[in-house]
Amino acid sequence: MPRRARVSLPGVPLHLIQRGNNRSACFYADEDYQLYLDHLAEQADKHGCDVHAWCLMTNHVHLLLTPHDVESAGLLMKGLGQRYVQYVNRTYRRSGTLWEGRFRSCLVQEEAYLLSCYRYIEMNPVRAGMVAHPAEYRWSSYRANAQAEPHRLRKAHPLYEALGDSAEARAAGYRELFRYELDPGLVDQLRSATNGNYALGNQRFSEEVEQALGRRVTPGKPGRPKQEARSCAAQAGLSVPTKTH
Repeated sequence: MPRRARVSLPGVPLHLIQRGNNRSACFYADEDYQLYLDHLAEQADKHGCDVHAWCLMTNHVHLLLTPHDVESAGLLMKGLGQRYVQYVNRTYRRSGTLWEGRFRSCLVQEEAYLLSCYRYIEMNPVRAGMVAHPAEYRWSSYRANAQAEPHRLRKAHPLYEALGDSAEARAAGYRELFRYELDPGLVDQLRSATNGNYALGNQRFSEEVEQALGRRVTPGKPGRPKQEARSCAAQAGLSVPTKTH
């Protein structure tokens, strides 16, 4: 079965995840995390991506970004992957695949899901039991977003900017969001959309994305559509019985 093409639209936020091959580690020391973020910032500037949130886990990476052009995210990840894999192979005298194939992603509806996606990404170390609070984890964007710590990589989304009229007010408003746990159903929905390369949003958002891209961006029902089955059968010179009442 051919793999699903990624969904991407200029100006529409994208949640992206890339895992280590066979869930193996892709970061081994603090220097690795820092170098990855440095290269990420360079590639984001080069290819036109605004990075809003990130979390570098031991064996996978989460990013929330807005691409300026339809190819921006793909070019960013290609350039980043080449540079980081070369560094890892040279530093640790290894060879072979570091990442598990292509990255996975989903388009994110801004109004209903964007700030929840921020929280989902930055809560990863807490869900994994690595820390008790996201501020304790160095390799995520939480401190930049929730504590107003300057970071070269971070570019705030307009919805984040709307949380307050100053950096301190926005950080305080953002911290308030973390007083409540994400709904488990929303977490499952976000994971499913990202792994399937779908759109994350309501029906109206999905329909708008489908019109823009000219293809389906939500999970289909199991099995072939009847019309498709009849078309294939006709091409093979067969007939497909129709239901009679």
